[in-house]
Amino acid sequence: MSSAAHPEWDQVMVDIVDYAREYEITSQLAYDTARNCLIDTLGCGLEALKYPACTKLLGPIIPGTTVPDGARVPGTQHQLDPVQAAFNIGAMVRWLDFNDTWLAAEWGHPSDNLGAILATADWLSRTAVAAGKPPLTTRDVLAAMIKAHEIQGCIALENSFNKVGLDHVILVKVASTAVISFMLGLSREQALNAVSLAWIDGQSLRTYRHAPNTGSRKSWAAGDATSRAVRLALMARTGEMGYPSALSAPTWGFYDVLFKGHAFRFQRPYGSYVMENILFKISFPAEFHAQTAVECAMEIHQQLSAAGKTSDDIRKITIRTHEACLRIIDKTGPLHNPADRDHCIQYMVAVPLIFGRLTAADYEDDVAADPRIDALRDKIKCVEDPAFTISYHNPQERSIANALTVELTDGTVLDEVVNLYPLGHRRRRDQGIPLLESKFRTHLADHYPPHQQQRIIETSLDQDALERMPVHEYVDLYVI
Repeated sequence: MSSAAHPEWDQVMVDIVDYAREYEITSQLAYDTARNCLIDTLGCGLEALKYPACTKLLGPIIPGTTVPDGARVPGTQHQLDPVQAAFNIGAMVRWLDFNDTWLAAEWGHPSDNLGAILATADWLSRTAVAAGKPPLTTRDVLAAMIKAHEIQGCIALENSFNKVGLDHVILVKVASTAVISFMLGLSREQALNAVSLAWIDGQSLRTYRHAPNTGSRKSWAAGDATSRAVRLALMARTGEMGYPSALSAPTWGFYDVLFKGHAFRFQRPYGSYVMENILFKISFPAEFHAQTAVECAMEIHQQLSAAGKTSDDIRKITIRTHEACLRIIDKTGPLHNPADRDHCIQYMVAVPLIFGRLTAADYEDDVAADPRIDALRDKIKCVEDPAFTISYHNPQERSIANALTVELTDGTVLDEVVNLYPLGHRRRRDQGIPLLESKFRTHLADHYPPHQQQRIIETSLDQDALERMPVHEYVDLYVI
C-alpha cells in the first residue's frame, strides 16, 4: 500500500529554483557572451521570416487579435499575450537551425529559451510602464538568459534524454519555467510548483528529428516548449499546486516512467559555465555535429578548384567522426524535406564540395533536386574515432571533431583535413565574434532600412548601453 504522506521536494527541483532565484551572476564574460547570444538569436529569428513555412505559424491564435501592452514579436507587427509571443519568438529563432548549441550527454540550443524570456520581459515592461512603474532592463534579460543556459546545459552534461527517446526541448521547458517564475515574482513555493508542473507535463518524443519521420516540428518544438513554460509559470502564480516528488515518486515519477528508473547525475553546480562556453553557429546553418565537417569540405572544395578538379572527380569520401554524429546525422536514403536534409551529414558535406557554400536555401527542394548531391552522398562513409568521442565529452576540451579523407577517380588520395573545434567554439572566440557580428548585420540588412539597422547595431554592440536600456524600448527597435 502506498503512503499518502506529503514528500519533501526533490532536491533537483530545489536546486533549480534556488539557483534561478538567488544566484548572483558576477562573470563579465557571461554577460558579454549573453549579449552576443542575444543579437545572434534575434538575427536568426529575423532570417526565418523569409520562409513561409515559418511565418504561417506566427501571429495570434485568433487572427486579428492584438493584446494591449502585450509582447512585440521582432520583425513583425504582432503584439501578443506572453504565451503566444513566446511561441512566435521561439519558433523564429530555431527555424533555420542557426542559433547557438550545447553538446554533452544531451544536446540542445539554450538560446531557445529566449522565446519565453524576451516575451515575458517585454510584456512585464510594457505593463509596468502603463502602470507608472519602472520597466525591466535588457540586463535583466541577459541575466535570465545566463541562468536558463546554465540550467539546461548543466542537466544536459551527464543526462541523455535522447537515449530514452525524449527530445531536448524538455530542458528548454524546465529552464524557461524556472527563470520565468523568478521574473514573474513568484514565491519559492510557487516556483517549485511551476517547475514540478514542467517535469510532469507531456514531453516531446524525438520522432520528428529522425528518419523516417523527420519533419518541420523540430523547427517549432522549442517555441512550443517556451510557450508552455510561460503558461505553467502563470498558472503557478494563481496558486496552482505542485508535485514535490515529480521526479522521484516510485512508479509514477519522471525517473521511473521516462528515464528507465535512473536519477539525474550532475557534473558541476549551477553558475555561469554554460553561457561562457556556448557554441555559436557562425558560418553554416547546419546541425552542430557537422559544423567542422562542413568547414573541412569547404577547404577541400578550394583544393579541388585550385587543381582544376570538381566533385565529379571524387570516388570516395571517409568522414572520421564522433559517436554522437553517427547517432544523429549519419543518414542514407531519400531525404524528403529541409528538416531531413539539415540533419544529414552526407548532405551537409556534399553541398559545399559541389558548390563551395552551405546556406539555408541549400536545403530547399530546388537545390536538393541537383542529382550530383545524392550521387556524392552515396560515396560518403562515416566511421567513429573513439578519441574524437572521448574529446567530445571531456569538459576541458568539448571538441566537435571531424576529419575528411577524399579519394579521387584517378587514385589520388588527398591529405586528410581535420578540424577539432568549429568556428563558434570558445577556443576560437577571437576569430568568431567579428564574424558573428557580421552575420547579425547581414540579417538586419535583409529586413530594415539603413537608419533602423544603424540604430539597432549601435545599441546592440554597446554592452553598457544595451544593459541599461528598458526591454520594451530595445524590442521596439525591431518593429517593422
